[in-house]
Amino acid sequence: YRTVWLPFIRRCDLCIVNSHHTQSLALAAGVKPERIIIVHPGVSLPSADTASSGDEFRQQHGLGGSKILLSVGRLTARKGLLEFVREALPEVVRRHPDAVLLVIGDEAPDALNGAGTGAAAKVQVLAHELGLQQNVRMLGACSDPMLAAAYAAADVCVFPLRQIPGDVEGFGMVAVEAAAHGLATVAFDVGGVADAVADGRSGWLVPAGDYSTMVERIDRVLSIGRSAEMSNQARTFAESFDWRHFGPTLRRHLQQLIAGQAT
Repeated sequence: YRTVWLPFIRRCDLCIVNSHHTQSLALAAGVKPERIIIVHPGVSLPSADTASSGDEFRQQHGLGGSKILLSVGRLTARKGLLEFVREALPEVVRRHPDAVLLVIGDEAPDALNGAGTGAAAKVQVLAHELGLQQNVRMLGACSDPMLAAAYAAADVCVFPLRQIPGDVEGFGMVAVEAAAHGLATVAFDVGGVADAVADGRSGWLVPAGDYSTMVERIDRVLSIGRSAEMSNQARTFAESFDWRHFGPTLRRHLQQLIAGQAT
């Protein structure tokens, strides 16, 4: 892949990347700095208050007043869900016995075998071995309205990414989606996630692999609850990623490119 594509990428007039981390990868691949621009992906902001949908979601799934840790994303090794259940969830549950890790996302396809990877089953087996089977719920893939309701219902979004060479988290869209719904994210500072989390405003960035600090941050959020201040800060941060800004930003860079070529 690199042998075929990198020569073409280096010759592009414009290389559009989705985060500062991806920018660093492009530079390392030999793309000239003046040809690189960062354009973050966009997010759809909720059109109205979704608190009621969160209450309905809790009732529908029998979650009641549980402390919900929400994990969203395809179940790949990079997402770090198995490690999170093993290294962090037991202590979170010790501090908050009613905590539930709610996992939304489908299996990553195994293209060679035409099947999933069995990641969900591995998480469930591990949870059972740790005596946490009542504290983990796997919902699989879901519709956009259901995902929005889950964001509204949750108490914190967890993003325990792993650093895996050659398998990069380019941005971290889930963290921005959570922020748009007023939900704080606790994430490992891996890949491009630093662009998707405003540390201390829309959530917290934790050094990669530091599960003890991740637990402390999660504990803090669960103890305080979804405060109006944090929710408002998260929403304000997410507004800068509104899709309404994406087109004009991209158009401006293309116009500058065309103007430069004309001269």
